Amino acid sequence: MDLARLQQQLKSGRQAPLEQWHPPFCGDMPIQINRDGQWHYQQSPIGRMELVKLFASVLQRKNGDYMLTTPVEEVRIQVADAPFVIIDWCWQQLEHQQLLQLTDNLDYQYLVSAEFPVLLQPEPGSGLFLPYLQLGRGLSAKFSRAVFYQLAEQAELADLNGQMQLVLTSGSYRFSLGLAEDG
Repeated sequence: MDLARLQQQLKSGRQAPLEQWHPPFCGDMPIQINRDGQWHYQQSPIGRMELVKLFASVLQRKNGDYMLTTPVEEVRIQVADAPFVIIDWCWQQLEHQQLLQLTDNLDYQYLVSAEFPVLLQPEPGSGLFLPYLQLGRGLSAKFSRAVFYQLAEQAELADLNGQMQLVLTSGSYRFSLGLAEDG
């Protein structure tokens, strides 16, 4: 993997055009993303945020596997839960609507909406259904415990599908943080 060349191609700050690249699969790379969203190479933390962001820009999930895809090769990496973690939030006023803005551990921001929905998914290991922000390319971001509890305090109780759930609204998009008894 030629990181210098890839970094030059991605310098514009936009996501890599992965759908245009069809490289051969070259095996596993000893990169792991732990449950806290920290990236490791051969069990050592990757300390350079620029490098983590570079890898994240070419990350996708295909057939249940997490892949780093470049124009010349594709490698599989291991992800313990979700590759990103929501670490901060705030309300944004936009065109007479209040929208929930979430920030992940790489400092990327998303407005919760139909484009970036929140879905309840089973957490690996515990099986509890927790909220995950859907990011595209098969990727997601898990809510940190602190953000989950802060948002749960903002939520209202509502009956959805016959169950009492913690519900928030971002613009016209309504979503659940989970069952009230699990919260």
